[in-house]
Amino acid sequence: MNFSKVVDDLCTGYVPPLPEQTGTLVRVVGMTLEARGILAPVGALCRVESSAHEGFDAEVVGFHDQVLSLMPFTDPSGAHPGARVRLISATAKASVGNAQMGRVLDGLGRPLDGRPAPATEKLLGLQGLMINPMERGPIRAPLDVGVKTINGLLTLGCGQRIGLMAGSGVGKSVLLGMMTKYTEADVVVIGLIGERGREVKEFITDTLGESGLSKSIVIASPANESPVLRLRATMLAHLIAEYWRDQGKNVLLLMDSMTRVAHAQREIGLAVGEPPTTKGYPPSVFALLPKLIERSGVGRHGHGSITAIYTVLAEGDDRSDPIVDITRASLDGQVMLSRDLADAAIYPAIDLTGSVSRVMNQLVTPEKLHRANHFRRLWTLYQQNRDLIQVGAYEKGTNPELDEAIQKRAAMEQFMRQDYAERFDYAATERLLMGVV
Repeated sequence: MNFSKVVDDLCTGYVPPLPEQTGTLVRVVGMTLEARGILAPVGALCRVESSAHEGFDAEVVGFHDQVLSLMPFTDPSGAHPGARVRLISATAKASVGNAQMGRVLDGLGRPLDGRPAPATEKLLGLQGLMINPMERGPIRAPLDVGVKTINGLLTLGCGQRIGLMAGSGVGKSVLLGMMTKYTEADVVVIGLIGERGREVKEFITDTLGESGLSKSIVIASPANESPVLRLRATMLAHLIAEYWRDQGKNVLLLMDSMTRVAHAQREIGLAVGEPPTTKGYPPSVFALLPKLIERSGVGRHGHGSITAIYTVLAEGDDRSDPIVDITRASLDGQVMLSRDLADAAIYPAIDLTGSVSRVMNQLVTPEKLHRANHFRRLWTLYQQNRDLIQVGAYEKGTNPELDEAIQKRAAMEQFMRQDYAERFDYAATERLLMGVV
């Protein structure tokens, strides 16, 4: 054996080609296919070939004894007993490159915008490389998102991971679109996972526009696609964000939504026989979400950053939903949206009672932090006593703080309101906040 050549291959990341492996399809069980006679690890990519129909690709999601369980990326039309199964890649990899800027891609990196496939520069593992926590840089620079309630009361930082949590129809996508348009970032990576296909087109044309798309990379995998393809699109979005962060860029990663990612992993887990736990979610879901979230953040020694904003659907407005709980525990803060505020036409419907930025005290001066906390205190105090005030049961002078909250209620509501087309930077937000408290 040529030892020096082996060392060179390891240093350059070269992987020698594997000998061709083939097997046969023996059974279709629900969403999974079973193949025998082929050896491949979990995550490997295989091609199922048929003489009567066009073949399709599938991913290895499990195995039992010598039988592999595969899940197809597309509808497995033409699958039949004895169909040939061929190993394409033993590891889950994807191509990335600067030419992907301004493009709309699917979970396999193929173009969805009708243009030629972008030229790529590197072939990297979809799982990414975890950063030693002692090598991560601190969050020190504030991030201007253009939304005055967040800038003034829930200040975010470059490299922070935040969640937008609410029930359906409360305005998550609209708020996400505002932050996409107004946030100052070198690169924006957008993952549209498990949403309606109509919303993909609307988000790109109406929310992003040509100017927004020019500095963005969109990875879209609608709800009608295979769960393995939706999960692969999620991994690809994180991988592209890591690629740009390692170039020293400040990246904004938007994932809509983490709940659909959890649903995709639930479908895969249940299909391969995992036991269901809370609300039918298998254990692999609760292992996947923190792993994904930890891929974002500040890079090694402060070199580049990924500021991640994840939307989370609280089904039935249940804030104790298991997906809400696991993401809230793993993130650096959350922005909760309230259906009551949305019903009162206060948009964005940000509920200060449950919202928090866990790094705000590291980003603003003590004076600004005190002003923000005072505003939050007055707003929460009024919300807690709203029923007493409206029926006239509260006597003025009983609580000086509540008196101040009643006096400033209209001004606070005006501060919380913001039209979709308006942008407020830090300076404008500070002036308005000082006018209230």
